[in-house]
Amino acid sequence: MTGNRFSVFLRRLADGLSVKKILLILLGAAVCTFGIHNIHQRVGITEGGVIGMMLLAENWLGVSPAVITPVLDLTCYLLAFKYLGGGFIKISVISTLSVSAFYKVWECFPYLLPDLTDYPLLAAVCGGIFVGIGVGLIVRQGGSSGGDDALALTISKVTRWRLSRSYLFTDLVVLGLSLSYIPVGRIFFSMVTVTLSSFLIDRVQTAGKNASAVVQ
Repeated sequence: MTGNRFSVFLRRLADGLSVKKILLILLGAAVCTFGIHNIHQRVGITEGGVIGMMLLAENWLGVSPAVITPVLDLTCYLLAFKYLGGGFIKISVISTLSVSAFYKVWECFPYLLPDLTDYPLLAAVCGGIFVGIGVGLIVRQGGSSGGDDALALTISKVTRWRLSRSYLFTDLVVLGLSLSYIPVGRIFFSMVTVTLSSFLIDRVQTAGKNASAVVQ
């Protein structure tokens, strides 16, 4: 009896998943984290979304990132569960673990791209391309790479905005608040990268789909 229940559990767990979907999630995680590790973190381009909110909480309230990050992510996933369902959460577990794993992989190597610190605009554009394509591939499979994606997808579902608008809304709000402790020059380049990545995520997520199915 226990064996039958376990078999049913495994079938439900695998429902909606395929080898192709998992491979595309892995590819998206690899592309996204490659850009963040080799460009964003190296050049010092700040982020919007959950990462930006984490930095805000640290600077405004003195709350440790180790404490606030899981709280913010959990809050976003609870909202996503309410509006997007359990299937989204299941796929997001796989994609989130994939993102974490690839961060560890890239950290094992020296930087694999030229140092763009002296060319912040080029860094912002290149970083936005990596993040946009990588996260777009993950979102296209029905998952998210973290709380940022879950929040944007929830906003898109509730407001019926395009996904790009939802990403841009959350990023620009956080970046605007970040002006309280980050110089305007640095925020400008962050706005470039989040604007480009938001656009690409939306285009990758909807590419080839019936235009009538795209949320306006």
